[in-house]
Amino acid sequence: MFSKRAAWDSPLNRLTLARRAHVGALHDLTEANPTRVGISYPIEELSEALARGAGARYDPDPRGLASARKAVALTLDCDPDDLILTASTSEAYSFLLKLLTDPGDEIITATPAYPLIEHLASMEMVHLRSFPLELHRRWEIDSGQILPQITSRTRALLVVNPNNPTGSYVSSDEQSALATLGVPIISDEVFLDYPLDGNGSTFVREDALTFTLGGLSKSAGLPHFKLAWIRVSGPGKREAIAGLEQIADNFLSVATPVQAALGDLLRLAPRIREQIAARVRSNLETLRGQLAQIPAAEVLPVEGGWTAVVRVPKLQPDEELALRLLERGVLIQPGYFFDFEGEGFLVVSLLTEPDTFAAGVTITAAAGKEWWRG
Repeated sequence: MFSKRAAWDSPLNRLTLARRAHVGALHDLTEANPTRVGISYPIEELSEALARGAGARYDPDPRGLASARKAVALTLDCDPDDLILTASTSEAYSFLLKLLTDPGDEIITATPAYPLIEHLASMEMVHLRSFPLELHRRWEIDSGQILPQITSRTRALLVVNPNNPTGSYVSSDEQSALATLGVPIISDEVFLDYPLDGNGSTFVREDALTFTLGGLSKSAGLPHFKLAWIRVSGPGKREAIAGLEQIADNFLSVATPVQAALGDLLRLAPRIREQIAARVRSNLETLRGQLAQIPAAEVLPVEGGWTAVVRVPKLQPDEELALRLLERGVLIQPGYFFDFEGEGFLVVSLLTEPDTFAAGVTITAAAGKEWWRG
């Protein structure tokens, strides 16, 4: 009865089922919603901005209101005409897949990776081909790993800058290497403004058609305000923007009030972003301090973003380890959620409220001392 675009009846994983059945205190180390972790928002100013926007006349532009694109362009230092506004980065992906691919075509992306792109690609009946990030002193992209994945049906290369969950930026040298591969590049940069042990640069090229994504969800900590953007650069830019405009004209999905308020929202964003950045840095320090007591566990390099990866002994499947921690009141994500190669990886959200985070990491460290001796 339904299409083949997704596995509509796919079963829930064991960890989700166990989470639903869990009784008692739970220290959630997976929380990624900034509105639920005690961040102090300038509610009155946000409300006033939206109230002003609520009075705007409905006069839609498929690319986004000129005033809104100008506000984004000021923060990105680009031409407003290089921008298309969308309701979310998920919608931005959807528009780009519609622009670049036909059913059965392929895009290439790195693993480990946040699983959302897999679902979005399936909705467009597009296949994913992957290449592994390589962990040396940092997580690195080897363009030689990508070349064998390029086929006659390859339509784009997707990178996340910095990656979720590894936190690795796409370095300048890596960007230059990827630009020579001859395929359009999509660079998801929603976490770009959250450096930790590194500093990244935006992936904008004049020698390759490039689509750079950002939005209020992460850069302003406002996922519920539903506004994102695509910045287009490189050869074929104008044709690509015209195509995206045609696609967007069929949806007109970005609400007028948030577009009209966008200049004010972007001026408020640094105050919210600074709190999130301080939270993420503090929790990373807590994580490293607690796990430093356990030689068998290691917090892997993290250059930016909101997540950290912990490498642990491969004594059992990651899902089993996550289930055992849940029994002790800690919810953590196993590496296979993100397509890590092999076992021995746990993924932790650094956004979690500090007391909850510290308690959860303390319990995890205590369990690790018991389970990973030597």
